[in-house]
Amino acid sequence: MANREPTITGGASSSHCRPGDPLPVAIVVPTLNEAAGIVAALRQLRRDFPYCELVVVDGGSSDATATLAAGHARVLYSPPGRAVQMNAGASATSAPVLWFVHADCRIDPNALGQVRAALADPRVVGGGLSLRFDRRSIGLDYLAWSSTKRARHLHQVFGDQAMFVRRDAFEMLGGFPEIAIMEDLELSRRLAGRGRLVVLRATSTASSRRFVEHGTWSMIVFMQVLKGCYFLGVAPQKIVRVR
Repeated sequence: MANREPTITGGASSSHCRPGDPLPVAIVVPTLNEAAGIVAALRQLRRDFPYCELVVVDGGSSDATATLAAGHARVLYSPPGRAVQMNAGASATSAPVLWFVHADCRIDPNALGQVRAALADPRVVGGGLSLRFDRRSIGLDYLAWSSTKRARHLHQVFGDQAMFVRRDAFEMLGGFPEIAIMEDLELSRRLAGRGRLVVLRATSTASSRRFVEHGTWSMIVFMQVLKGCYFLGVAPQKIVRVR
C-alpha cells in the first residue's frame, strides 16, 4: 500500500466503537462529484452504524461533495483514483476491520452485525454483501443475482458490494493495487488466497443510474468485455480508456 499523507479537514469527528463492542469497524467512503447524494448517504451510515469510524476520501471533486461531507464525517483529500483514495482512508483509520462503501450505495442496517458474526470465524479474511439495485427490471435483477453468485462461488467481490476486510490481511497484501480499474476484483482474488471470503445475506443497494442511461443489457455485456480483457492480461490503464 502506497505510503501517502492525505490532507485532512475538520468537520464531524470520527465516531468510534463503544467500549466493549466486539469488533471495531472503520467505514471508508471514496468520493468524486457526489454532491447530489452524499449527505443522505452519510446520514444513513451515521444513523445505522453510529459507533464506527467514518471517513470520506475525496479525489478532487469539482462540486460541493467535500464541503457537504464535512458536516457528517471526517474528510480527507487524496489524489484521484478509487484505489488510491481507499488506501488513504484505510491508512487514516485505526479499527481492525475496514469496510469500503461506495457513496451511491445504501447499506442494509443488519449488515454490521453480520460482518462481525462472519469475522468471528478466524478463517474468514473478508467478503461483501449481497447486491441489489434501487430499481427493478429483468436485467437488473439478473445482474444482482449473478453478481452475488459470482462473489460467493468465484471469490470476485466488487466495490458496489461493500467489501469488508481484516486490516491485518489488507495491510499484508499492500492494500488495493493502485491500478486504473478492477482494483476490487484484484484485491478479492488476493484475499481468497489468504483465507475465506464470505458473501452475507445483508444487501448493498447500488444505484442503477448508469444502467438506465446506457441500457442494462448493453452495460452487462460491456462489463463482461472489460473483465475479460483484464483476465486476458490487458493493462488496466488501457481498459479504462474504453470504459
